[in-house]
Amino acid sequence: MVNSRRTIGFIGLGHMGGPMAANLVKAGHRVLGYDLMPELLTTAVGTGAEAAGSSADAAAAADVVITMLPAGRHVLGLYREEGLLSAARPGTLFIDCSTIDVADARSAHDAAVTAGMRALDAPVSGGVVGAEAGTLTFMAGGGDAEFTEAGPLLAVMGKKAVHCGGPGAGQAAKICNNMILGVSMIAVSEAFVLGESLGLSHQALFDVASTASGQCWSLTVNCPVPGPVPGSPANRDYRPGFAAPLMAKDLGLAAAAAKAGGVHTELGLRAAELYAAYAEGSGADQDFSGIVGTIRNQSHTARDGDSA
Repeated sequence: MVNSRRTIGFIGLGHMGGPMAANLVKAGHRVLGYDLMPELLTTAVGTGAEAAGSSADAAAAADVVITMLPAGRHVLGLYREEGLLSAARPGTLFIDCSTIDVADARSAHDAAVTAGMRALDAPVSGGVVGAEAGTLTFMAGGGDAEFTEAGPLLAVMGKKAVHCGGPGAGQAAKICNNMILGVSMIAVSEAFVLGESLGLSHQALFDVASTASGQCWSLTVNCPVPGPVPGSPANRDYRPGFAAPLMAKDLGLAAAAAKAGGVHTELGLRAAELYAAYAEGSGADQDFSGIVGTIRNQSHTARDGDSA
């Protein structure tokens, strides 16, 4: 029987981890938080978390350790080199919510099991808005028992959790999902720019496509143009809900996996290239839907060149 109140070590308190930890506190759990950036730890303490002196300190007192970190090297570094696994009590459940390479996720799982721990990879979809609202979707990879134990915690932070298979399966599902998302956002953005050139209003195109075969999340929830969906980042100067560099990272992981597996993903590879360029330039601090501006600018340049 899983205790209703857990002590959770939460490592990585950024845009996603901070709100996720806050929701666990609201649900009555004790959260021992740690982040390398003191200001993020201060913010977490303000939401009710307790500050741990180090990641190892957080793990030592925890029933469950949750990590939300930028890349696989950070997860593996914590697990292998910075004492996280050796500090925890035997049998502690480690849940990694970072989005990392499938191979890194499996390596992290193996390291945890070798150290006498239990592990689950559980990356998320839903962005900062979902993290704040507790409506994330979790894609989990690992054993049935680990998924069952993690269930009540995932339910606090999200609205849906899917057990996708064994170690690394959660990461596999995440990069496949985000390849769909990246490609669809480019397609929606191109359609709006094409509509503009044909004299079609944003609202008219939205009203048609949102109830026809063009309907998708990139259109109806994260619409890349201001107006039709008031809550979309387009109405906030593309302030990130899901930042373009994160989309570039996820598409890069998908592209690497496709190449390694010999899978022909022409649109996925092209989307990875487009988002890499966008994230390195004007999209560095924008939502991924802001790529519509790049498409619009390139279209104007092309038209100007044709008329010259």
